[in-house]
Amino acid sequence: MPSVPIVLRPRVVLRPRAVSIRRWINLLNLSTPAGVLLARATGCSMTPGPQQTTLAGGYPLPLPRAAAFTVGNVVLYRSSSARRIHAPDSPLLRHEIRHSSQYALLGPFFLPAYFAASALSQAFAGDPASANPFERLAGLRDGGYRPGRPRRRARAAGPDRPRRRSRSR
Repeated sequence: MPSVPIVLRPRVVLRPRAVSIRRWINLLNLSTPAGVLLARATGCSMTPGPQQTTLAGGYPLPLPRAAAFTVGNVVLYRSSSARRIHAPDSPLLRHEIRHSSQYALLGPFFLPAYFAASALSQAFAGDPASANPFERLAGLRDGGYRPGRPRRRARAAGPDRPRRRSRSR
C-alpha cells in the first residue's frame, strides 16, 4: 500500500514513516515524556494532534513568553492561542512541529543549544528569534516572528563611550 505524504508547506514533505520515526526518537530521548510531564504538572488539557503530536492547551506559566512552545512531540500553548493552533493548516502549529523534528535531531542537547542561540540572537540582532537558527529553520513568519535579516541595534554613546567624529571634506 503506497504511503501518502503529509505536506507541511510547499517544499517540505514528511512521509508517515518519517513522522513515526520522529515520534519514536523523541520518546527514546525522553523529550516527549518530559513534555507530557510538564503538561500534566501545569494542568494542561491534552488532545492528540496532527503528525503524532500531542496538543496541550491552557499552559498557565509566564515563561517562556511565547504563544506556543514544543517539548518533544508535545505542543504546549496558552488559551489565548487556541484559535491559532487549531486553525486549518495552522502556520503556528507547522512551526512548532518543525521544532519537534529539531528535538529528534538533538535530543537532550536541543534546549541548551536553543537557549544559547536565543541569547546570541538577542545580543547581535536585538531579539531572541531573528538570528536564532532554530527559529529561522522552523519558519519565522509561521511562528509569528518578524522575518528578515537580523539587524544589530545601534548602541548609544555614553560617558564611557566617546562619540565618533564625522569627517568633513
